[in-house]
Amino acid sequence: MGATGTIGRATLRELVRRGHQVVCLVRPRGGTAAPQQDAALFAGAEIRWLDVADPAALARDGFRAERFDAVVSCLASRTGVPKDAWAIDHRAHVGALAAARQAGVSQFVLLSAICVQKPLLAFQHAKLAFEAELIESGVRYSIVRPTAFFKSLSGQIERVRRGKPFLVFGDGALTSCKPISDRDLASYLADCLDDEARWNRVLPIGGPGDAITPRQQGEFLFQCLGRPPHFKHVPVALLDVIIAGLKAGAHVVPSLGEKAEYARIGRYYATESMLVLNPETGRYDAAATPSTGCDTLFDHYAAVMAGGAPGDQASDLVARSRN
Repeated sequence: MGATGTIGRATLRELVRRGHQVVCLVRPRGGTAAPQQDAALFAGAEIRWLDVADPAALARDGFRAERFDAVVSCLASRTGVPKDAWAIDHRAHVGALAAARQAGVSQFVLLSAICVQKPLLAFQHAKLAFEAELIESGVRYSIVRPTAFFKSLSGQIERVRRGKPFLVFGDGALTSCKPISDRDLASYLADCLDDEARWNRVLPIGGPGDAITPRQQGEFLFQCLGRPPHFKHVPVALLDVIIAGLKAGAHVVPSLGEKAEYARIGRYYATESMLVLNPETGRYDAAATPSTGCDTLFDHYAAVMAGGAPGDQASDLVARSRN
């Protein structure tokens, strides 16, 4: 599930490469199946188009009364707003788990998120609610909570290339993370099927190397370009003002409520590190955050800059803080 997303595509390729027989349960776009050219995306796998939020469709059009060994879910809400989060991060997964059990599935590998350690947002509560149901289900589980993705940290590459400053909140060192590549995370998820040490566990995971702050990310991009670092510092208080204004406006224009949630998500990522949270101290701990793989964010930056390819889509942090 979730094979069309960035991590889902990488995980599908890895599962097929390892020789697994894979069936992808895919949400139609705009109510119809995807164009024929998208078939390459699912090479080596079977595609079944259905509404994943409909339990009956999952059973009828997804599992089809066939027997399956495992479910690997990279499915996630597309916006993170409450309606979408509870529909996909929770209810769609609850329906999938029920259908999976009927299909004899004995194992469920779930891609979650490390930010659920400190739940303040709707999508975090929705993910946690399903995690709890999965743990109590009796099905063997691996709940994988990755740190930041390369894609979400590459949104300012083009901005810097065009000579604009790198945007940071506060001094640029408020947060840090241990980014993990699509390839390394896909391998980790696939390993959960066979590695008994990862069964019936919640698994935070980051990429190799030390934790990196946003300022360090910007400094490296300028270094790649041979330019002196140039930062624009955005006060976190500005996000608080935007959130308050949008929440107030939502009483008059309800659609502003969603924008307020986007701003809250942006503020969360501007102020919270994507690392293991020590429950005793309430502090994030880079040393306690496990690492895997060999791809580093700076290697990714260097490759993109050297190749002249555009950076990945704007990061959630930057894009949502602008809205």
